[in-house]
Amino acid sequence: MLHIILYAIVPIVVIMLAGYISGRRKIFSGDDAKKFNKVVLDYALPAALFVSIVQSSREMLAADIKLSIISLVVIMVCFMLVYFIFAYCFKGNNGADGAVAALINGSPTIGFLGFAVLEPIFGTTPAVALVVAIIGIVVNAVGIPVGLSLLNASLEKTQAPGKKVSAWTPVIHALEQPVAWAPILAVILVLCGLKWPAWASPSFDLMAKANASMAVFSAGITLSAIKVTLNWQAILGSILKLILMPAMALIAGLMFHMDPLNLKMLVVACALPPAFSGIIIADEYDTYVATGTSSLTLSVILFVGFCPLWIWITDLCLKAF
Repeated sequence: MLHIILYAIVPIVVIMLAGYISGRRKIFSGDDAKKFNKVVLDYALPAALFVSIVQSSREMLAADIKLSIISLVVIMVCFMLVYFIFAYCFKGNNGADGAVAALINGSPTIGFLGFAVLEPIFGTTPAVALVVAIIGIVVNAVGIPVGLSLLNASLEKTQAPGKKVSAWTPVIHALEQPVAWAPILAVILVLCGLKWPAWASPSFDLMAKANASMAVFSAGITLSAIKVTLNWQAILGSILKLILMPAMALIAGLMFHMDPLNLKMLVVACALPPAFSGIIIADEYDTYVATGTSSLTLSVILFVGFCPLWIWITDLCLKAF
């Protein structure tokens, strides 16, 4: 656990703190954070998603169809649940707020922390790579396009009230963005059995390496530029992410008799903090930034305790069943 804290959690806190201090000292501003986010959203994140997915194989995706289906159902059910709660259950919120909340609290940050957290616990094995790849595909090739479609649909209704907008318009707008079509393209290449050449990866890897560090640093700048308030929405978002999602994964895995090791990794992956990509999208669209960033910060802190707690609970349940 000490290894997880030192190698996975502390670097996030340090880099976010560096961004926060830079913002408070006026070295960078909120406008600079938007520019950083644009680099991440349009270049670094798509490159990271594409190269991580395209290096998998059809055999890897089919190796445990039960893991794939349960991951897809659990994550997307939680995603849509968060959307409906934050879009319709809080006064003053709209569909765009719900979409951003879902992109943040309805998705684990598997791309940033998947290997960093799972490998120290379960070892550097193909099983870990399988879980990270499958959940990465669900979050990035399904969750992000769905979230962007909901976000664009709400914004278009707000900007053109009374105007009938085609149901496909927000979907098309979402798919035009690299962060949406890059992972989908990668999945298509994998399903078609097309081998990604090893010599092509370094070009993507170099850009992808800027992804996590720049995203977290930018989140710190954004944090310095807004008034952080731990309201009930931020607290509820953390609860839904750190408690509801891993609990649903554990229950579903036990019901359908998943492989114990896969189940433990799935529960820990679902308990990861919210997706940093959601904060980037929130800042890019200037929607739900303050509450979303507050919820992300709270979740990162709470994850230090919830990670070992869920491992312990999963072990107890596996022994009982």
